[in-house]
Amino acid sequence: MEDFNQENENNNNINSVNNENANQENSMDIGHNESNNTAAANAQPENNQNADPQQHDQAYAQSAASQQYAQSGVSQSENKAYYKENVKKSKQGRVGTGQLILVSVLSAVLGAGAMFSASTFLAPAIQPTVNSWFGNTDQTTAASSNNGVYKKVEITQSTSPVEAIVEKVSPSIVGIEVTVQAQGSDFFFNLGQSGVGYGSGIIIKSDGYILTNNHVIESALNQNSNTLTNGSKIQVVLSNNKDKMYTAQVVGRDPKTDIAVLKINATNLPAAELGNSDNVKPGELAVAIGNPEGFDFMNSVTAGIISGINRTVQLEDGQEYKLIQTDAAINPGNSGGALVNSQGQVVGINTVKIASTAVEGIGFAIPINEANNIAQSLMEFKYVKGRPYLGLSVDQRFNSDVAKQYNVPNGLLVYEVMPLTAAYKAGVQAGDIITKFDGKTVTTFSELEDQKNTHKPGDKVSMEVYRNGKTLNLTVTLDEENNSVSTN
Repeated sequence: MEDFNQENENNNNINSVNNENANQENSMDIGHNESNNTAAANAQPENNQNADPQQHDQAYAQSAASQQYAQSGVSQSENKAYYKENVKKSKQGRVGTGQLILVSVLSAVLGAGAMFSASTFLAPAIQPTVNSWFGNTDQTTAASSNNGVYKKVEITQSTSPVEAIVEKVSPSIVGIEVTVQAQGSDFFFNLGQSGVGYGSGIIIKSDGYILTNNHVIESALNQNSNTLTNGSKIQVVLSNNKDKMYTAQVVGRDPKTDIAVLKINATNLPAAELGNSDNVKPGELAVAIGNPEGFDFMNSVTAGIISGINRTVQLEDGQEYKLIQTDAAINPGNSGGALVNSQGQVVGINTVKIASTAVEGIGFAIPINEANNIAQSLMEFKYVKGRPYLGLSVDQRFNSDVAKQYNVPNGLLVYEVMPLTAAYKAGVQAGDIITKFDGKTVTTFSELEDQKNTHKPGDKVSMEVYRNGKTLNLTVTLDEENNSVSTN
């Protein structure tokens, strides 16, 4: 019976082999019975005594596999071979329209990114070499647009425009040290405190004139004066020689604009180039240079952009300023330093006095056009020439709510009238409420200032005031302010 089964199995194997490709004639038939596999496995070591042990293990494994297969008792049909190779072809999926669009979009994005990177990073890197090949050694070039407008490329051979700006402007920035001596004390009062403060300044003339903030130096000065208090001093340090201190004199100062001018005994100093603050636009590069926290961090640099222009900021005393806003960090000690544009021109005077303390990234600078006009007047006349002057101060606590409470008109409550001034001569008294100036309603200090500054000294202006339940019409002849530390 075993021989009969063996014969049938062999016949089936032969039929299966005949159906295969002729190239597989020499393939091994794995359908032999258990005895043949066992004999083959036992005979191999005798004929290969010198064979490789690894080959011997492989042969033994094949024999064992064949024996296990034969003993498995898997039933086979009479017309079906034990083994049949089945090749399965993979299906080819169709490429959809969405996939084509996605590939196109990704290719366009990658191409644009490559072009941007090349124009931004590669072109500036190789431009100096290319210029040298064609004999072009200029550091500024011009690029034209389709409409014929030419734009100047300011810096081409520097890895950062800020680097060139700092190299140009830093020599013009000085450090200011203010030493304040206490003015003594008695049983009830301590008249001042001793201490040392620091600030920054800008050389505006090569013969020693320095522009800074008034609040940097005012603690060392007598009230309403440009003279130093006893024992106080103001000293200046140049950026190229921190070991030498120059004694500074106050040429003039203007608390209304927070501008002051100092003078040191030195010549051939590197004066800064002043720009035009009227041309400043939001988004432009802004670089702040100064001395935060004293001389240890002298000529520190912070960079940002112009965040806004003509920002109106009001202080506690009611004084309003129109300023340049920047996100370049302005820290204590930076006051009086320079805010610089991309051409290395000073466009503003940094001030911490008006800096925002509630929000980070907001700093302010006094526009250089206004600061320079004030400085020129202080250097020439020792005061701000041509500024109209009333000679009064107002009570900032008075507002519309207080006016409603006391059933009086809203306006400006006069707090004090200076003797022999324009307001004094016109008959203005403390306690009056100014409701109109030059026919215009005024309810805030800034509105009064704006109307007053449209006139010049010597102009006659109508003023309407409320006093003791009556409305009075007065005429005031404006004086010229000849003291830079006056109030109004």
